[in-house]
Amino acid sequence: MDHFYRMKRIWKPAIITVLVCITIPFIFFILVHLGAFGHLQTKEELRNFKNAEASRVLSSEGLLIGKFYSENRTNVSYEQLPSHLVNALIATEDVRFFEHEGVDSRSLIRVLLKTILLNRSESGGGSTITQQLAKNMFGRKGNGRLSILVSKYREAILARRLEKTFTKEEILTLYLNTVSFGENIYGIDAAASRYFNKITETLRIEESAMLIGMLKAITRYNPVLNLEKAKTRRDVVLRQMEKYKFLVPDIADSLILLPMALNYRKSESEGTADYFLFQVKR
Repeated sequence: MDHFYRMKRIWKPAIITVLVCITIPFIFFILVHLGAFGHLQTKEELRNFKNAEASRVLSSEGLLIGKFYSENRTNVSYEQLPSHLVNALIATEDVRFFEHEGVDSRSLIRVLLKTILLNRSESGGGSTITQQLAKNMFGRKGNGRLSILVSKYREAILARRLEKTFTKEEILTLYLNTVSFGENIYGIDAAASRYFNKITETLRIEESAMLIGMLKAITRYNPVLNLEKAKTRRDVVLRQMEKYKFLVPDIADSLILLPMALNYRKSESEGTADYFLFQVKR
């Protein structure tokens, strides 16, 4: 009998802890789903989402003179995305992208348990491309100490809705048109123009790898600010592409040996037509 009571004293706290770990996330999920921490976009609202684009000023010959924008972005279609760009994104950010339905449950549970049990608000990680898209589309709102937990749940719910609203290809396109590359640059096309002075379709493999590598930390891996760090990160992306069979080893090795070759273009409105742009803006 004494042995029974000793075991009871040992197991009771453990059972309570397990129940708490199960119950609290479930309660939060219900509250978030009901909109207790803010509005959750419906499928119709998601379908009608539009990225802000730059206004382009063209010459009579159709040449780009300059742009006006609050967010420098030019949207591209899925057909304009090079396959190696898509492969670099998947290999680096979400290798199971074409298998899940918006949420990688194992990664999400790991992050939530770290947040609850270890109180590690920086635990991060575990987000699929679709969850990242949800964050990029609608941002995050402060909810005090519960901010990370609430945000993760919101993004998980929105990710499932995005997957039911769009095809995988449409999600990839939305993501690459929405993501920030720093310097008020949004979307892959504006990033290709800024760092390589070219359009998305003409990006080379190593250039795509560099741009995708920036997404981990856009300031730390900005090639203008930290060229060596940007190259190191680019090479990590190339190795990820090799690991998941998007590149054969010989090609990956040869690309890693290439130096960083930027064609940085700070402003698309610099030049002899600035006076004309000023008049158009007025």
